[in-house]
Amino acid sequence: MPKRRPYDYAVLRIVPCAEREEFVNAGVVVHCPELAFLDCRVQVDEARLRALDPAQEIDPIRQHLEAFPKICAGDPDAGPVAQLSRRERFHWIVAPRSTVIQVSAVHSGVCESPQAVLDELFQRLVGTHLPAQ
Repeated sequence: MPKRRPYDYAVLRIVPCAEREEFVNAGVVVHCPELAFLDCRVQVDEARLRALDPAQEIDPIRQHLEAFPKICAGDPDAGPVAQLSRRERFHWIVAPRSTVIQVSAVHSGVCESPQAVLDELFQRLVGTHLPAQ
């Protein structure tokens, strides 16, 4: 039986108008230190975002969100924060912010495969859900 290891995750959210406290889930970041795993998946659901704020500029949001997976990977093109340790990068990503892109509380669990957790969380929390017909 494969060993189960602890992990932490948070959901990246687009909050077009903080006063309304409405958001669209746009990504998930998963950190499993024991397996040296830090990864993130992002997606902007333009239709959902436009439903909350038709005037919202999408391209700058998309550009900022696309930086998160690069930071997780330690990509030098992602700037100085990408050169921090894996742990520091995770904590930088999940730090509270008051911008259009915000982060949920950090949640914990145990898993055999953090990649499988990332895939499942992304599909469940961010993926586009079509109504049943």
